[in-house]
Amino acid sequence: MKRIALIGMPNAGKSTLFNRMSGASAKVANWPGVTVDLLSAKLLLAGDMTELIDLPGIYDLHGFSDDEQVVRHFLCHNTIDLVLIVANATQIDRQLTLALQLKSLGLPAVLLLNMADEAKNMGITIDTQKLGEDLGYPTTLLSAKYGQGYSEAYQLIETELQTSKSIATLSLEKGFAVDQQVEDKLDQIIRHSVDAPIQTSHSLTEKIDKIMLHPWLGLPLFFAVMYLMFEAVYTIGAPLQDAVAWLLEAFRDLALAPLFASLPTLLNSFLLEGVFNGVATVASFVPIVIIFFLFMAIIEDSGYLSRAAFLMDALMTRLGLDGRSFVMLLMGFGCNVPALMGTRTMRSRGLRLLTMLVIPFSLCSARLQVFVFMTTALFAPSQAPLVLFSLYLMTFAVVILTALLFKGQFNSQEPFALELPPYRFPTFRQMILRGWHEISHFLHRATKFITIGVILVWILTNMPYGVEPASAASWSGWIGEFLSPILSPAGINPELTVALIFGFVAKEIVIGALAVIYGLEGTSLMQGIAQQIDWVQAYSFMLFTLIYTPCLATIATLRAEAKTAWYTALSLAWPLTLAWCISTGFYQIARYLGY
Repeated sequence: MKRIALIGMPNAGKSTLFNRMSGASAKVANWPGVTVDLLSAKLLLAGDMTELIDLPGIYDLHGFSDDEQVVRHFLCHNTIDLVLIVANATQIDRQLTLALQLKSLGLPAVLLLNMADEAKNMGITIDTQKLGEDLGYPTTLLSAKYGQGYSEAYQLIETELQTSKSIATLSLEKGFAVDQQVEDKLDQIIRHSVDAPIQTSHSLTEKIDKIMLHPWLGLPLFFAVMYLMFEAVYTIGAPLQDAVAWLLEAFRDLALAPLFASLPTLLNSFLLEGVFNGVATVASFVPIVIIFFLFMAIIEDSGYLSRAAFLMDALMTRLGLDGRSFVMLLMGFGCNVPALMGTRTMRSRGLRLLTMLVIPFSLCSARLQVFVFMTTALFAPSQAPLVLFSLYLMTFAVVILTALLFKGQFNSQEPFALELPPYRFPTFRQMILRGWHEISHFLHRATKFITIGVILVWILTNMPYGVEPASAASWSGWIGEFLSPILSPAGINPELTVALIFGFVAKEIVIGALAVIYGLEGTSLMQGIAQQIDWVQAYSFMLFTLIYTPCLATIATLRAEAKTAWYTALSLAWPLTLAWCISTGFYQIARYLGY
């Protein structure tokens, strides 16, 4: 099988091209450092099955961040048939350095000048024939986002793949010895093949930035944008969630219940009240997850997250973090795991460890499902978005507290530099790919963690054999009562306690666990919980869920990235301690005030 490597600087559009070529759903966002691991896909090119590898973005081959080391290791230890160098055509004077470094290594390559539509709008003209002759690489213009020039680029890639020779081993020492030659040749190439205005600008971007990056208005506008996102997610998503829940409940009553009626009582309970109720309750929140990520895709790909990082850098610096830490924190809203891996772009180990310690406090999509469920059950529709937004603000409060307490242990002097790309609006195709990526991720987890989790919860709530399900005599009842002295000061009852235990495996299991424990689903489950707890207990439970120990996948990633046992232990113990203190404090104060 032949192998093609995608290489380019951050924010050059590699992942967008990867998605277009493979139909896969690599994460695409309009800020640097988004590709945090090696993504691969298999496709048919020039009659041969080919593996396409999307490498992390790097500025040159000399960097020493973890991402840059990943790229160097890949180039040195893997057979490569062709390299696709993706460069931003609007920044060609800076982007060709990497292409010249790769040329000095003798790698077979094609240069793809992406964002050709933006370059044209800025008055930049590139003679690809001259540029290709000067570089010694076939060169073409394209827009991976809109597909302009993609057919020509695809044909060029197929042609070069047929004639290129595999490079099995590679030494980077040669590349390190030709720096001055690269710089001299870069100036010569730019003068010969590129015609650009003396000063280029994105007038619309500049006008918007005067408002969005205003010293006084910038931060309030950012939090207003995030509040409106939660308002939209709840307003649009809640009715869709109700509709899906109704369909699943109807399917259960009209199809599954009659089908399983003849089965033994215990098996019937296992299939309907255990597996189906648990998985169906979680599945009913799929529309909300899709909508959440569609809005996040717009915010990310628009270039606004880079602005948010710029706005927050002054505050983050005081906390021992920087603007990149803030970007990764927001990236954690989707999933903590890729956000943790995104810290590889940080060269300072202290900065990286402190950033990884605060990322798990992000209100990820799995927690969002729990919060939407509880707010719908216990709060009025007019109050629910405000409750969600308050939890979002709590994320930042906990991050600030944690950073202040631990910044002395994780010192960093690394300067902060972040490119502010022009504002862009994602295409419909990009948003669909983003939504499909999250749904496929959910389905992957549903077939593993969630299904296994709800089965284990059913066993705990129905054993020993013959006891009343979820009663004090069941195994789950024993666990709940055993932990009651610890969590009852926070207003968390035994049923919620059991759900929290399984939430450690994956936060999506929390809702499924509640469905199994109560033997209900959908609206009936919400009504059942609302009869047992009040809003104070519900909010305390949500605070605990937001803050306490992250899921197993996150812990495993923390361990792999930090490579130290003591840090992993800290990332387990600190959130759990903080969650108990904050939720207990809230509950006790609320009760003292008479709520």
